[in-house]
Amino acid sequence: LIENNWKVMIVHGGGPDITNMLKALNIETEFFNGQRKTTKAVLEIAEMVLAGKINKHLTNLLQQKGLKSIGLSGSDGQILQASYLDKENLGLVGKVTSVDTSSVSLLMDNGYIPVIAPLARTVTYETLNVNADLAAAAIAHAVGAEKFLFVTDVPGILDGEKQLIEKITPSEIQSLIENEVITGGMIPKVQSAMATLSDTCQEVMIVSGQQAFIENDSFKGTKIVREQEVLSS
Repeated sequence: LIENNWKVMIVHGGGPDITNMLKALNIETEFFNGQRKTTKAVLEIAEMVLAGKINKHLTNLLQQKGLKSIGLSGSDGQILQASYLDKENLGLVGKVTSVDTSSVSLLMDNGYIPVIAPLARTVTYETLNVNADLAAAAIAHAVGAEKFLFVTDVPGILDGEKQLIEKITPSEIQSLIENEVITGGMIPKVQSAMATLSDTCQEVMIVSGQQAFIENDSFKGTKIVREQEVLSS
């Protein structure tokens, strides 16, 4: 990607590492509709793991490959501003309300890869935890990304026979969700992917992080494209 003069940005999550740290520190967590409630104690651990451990691990891996990278939190430089998603039931969890791209654009214009942890600030400077997929979608939309890759632990979207779907539209995705072919953590990924499709970003890829997803200058995974416009006769 770098060799082809792409400007690259990475937005990461870290749910499993947060869970492990909460267990290690014996911090109890509540769940609401399958989503962890972010209390003040949970947020402290989330910030430590996301903006500390994982963020610095990823920047180090990139630097080992000779790639210049800078680790940031979405709460730095007013990159991500958010409001409470559902304060009563989910606590300190945010939904992104605005994105300031000036700092990441400055880095990318100078050959750096920004690596961003999904934390945000409210207008009154409180820190909120944000779903990484939703944070990535908001940033991709704000910077006018031409390509948007969701890196997962599966090769892409799989059909009912567990075979890779190479190309799919939002209406086909909705059908797979309704028929419970797409379930669990893949649902927010595909919903974020669909929301990012635009005139600028005409395709979004879901790819595996466990194998090379670029082969002969083409991406391997599931390509999500906009509905084909029906031409009136």
